[in-house]
Amino acid sequence: MANLPFLRRVALKTLALRPGSSHALFLLLRRRPLSDAAHDPPFSPKPLGRTPKPRRSKARKEPPGSSPGGDPERPVGSDLPFDFKYSYSERSAAVDPIGFREPPRFSPFGPGRIDRTWTGTSAPAREAPDPEKAAGERDRVLGAPLSEEEVAELVERYRHSDCNRQINLGKGGVTHNMLDDIHNHWKRAEAVRIKCLGVPTLDMDNVCFHLEDKSGGKIIYRNINILLLYRGRHYDPKQRPVIPLMLWKPYAPIYPKLVKNVAEGLTFEETKEMRNRGLNSPPLTKLTRNGVYVNVVEKVREAFETEEVVRLDCKHVGTSDCKLIGAKLRDLVPCVPILFKDEQIILWRGKRDTESNSTSHA
Repeated sequence: MANLPFLRRVALKTLALRPGSSHALFLLLRRRPLSDAAHDPPFSPKPLGRTPKPRRSKARKEPPGSSPGGDPERPVGSDLPFDFKYSYSERSAAVDPIGFREPPRFSPFGPGRIDRTWTGTSAPAREAPDPEKAAGERDRVLGAPLSEEEVAELVERYRHSDCNRQINLGKGGVTHNMLDDIHNHWKRAEAVRIKCLGVPTLDMDNVCFHLEDKSGGKIIYRNINILLLYRGRHYDPKQRPVIPLMLWKPYAPIYPKLVKNVAEGLTFEETKEMRNRGLNSPPLTKLTRNGVYVNVVEKVREAFETEEVVRLDCKHVGTSDCKLIGAKLRDLVPCVPILFKDEQIILWRGKRDTESNSTSHA
């Protein structure tokens, strides 16, 4: 019994216990003898299921402009000649914040990823920019101006709504990370289509300026809220500028109160009477959420030629967008916002018109 294979020994033990019920199995084992070398390997348990293959360790790709491996001792430097901000077109440098909702030490670029210091609103350049040098580099990349035929060909290729080279510009305006998206599209396309919606469409000239100034391209087509940004004749994707990405959207700082209890130049009773007149007046126009507001400034200016108070119906626009619209109209018209209530904006034209008319009459 010692030299029998393992399976035959098990079978014989089974037959010894139950000789009457395993006669067929005994005959089968006698008819097909087993060899020790092929069918009696040493006992080794096998795992159930498929054995997973070892995964290859791939090198992690860091985003453009980030330090290799996130090493804080090796920050990335960028020679872009402007201060880094979350939004370039919707943050006015004329009004200083009075407070911050998060400590300025928390940089949205991540700890130690860039060689600039975050101040709470921007990351200033380490050296003063040279405007002439930046303008010369931009002219070199753009090259000779495009002919009318070349412009028409690019416009026909990229202006349609089904273009796959499109960037949507929302209420954040021209943001910092949008610059990286533009250069990513410029790798494979000569121009990129930009569709603008929401608050930035109140001042499209400002949007076009910051797009050209921060990206180095040129606007070759503008139709209401649709823009085409051309990269230039001598643009080299391998020589694109280093743009460190913002890892999160920073909290907006605290600015001075937009609407005062008493409007400047009026008494408390006059301010209250102006607000009641505005709420009871018919709306000048109705604004929709993420709409196109390119004609709102002109409408308000024309209305102020005959009216002293104007109401804008901003139903479903949102409280935050209403305040952004009021702040932009204050600077563009200009006018004085005196009330934000139930998504209604009440604007007062101020006393400048009366004073200017009396001066011209004298």
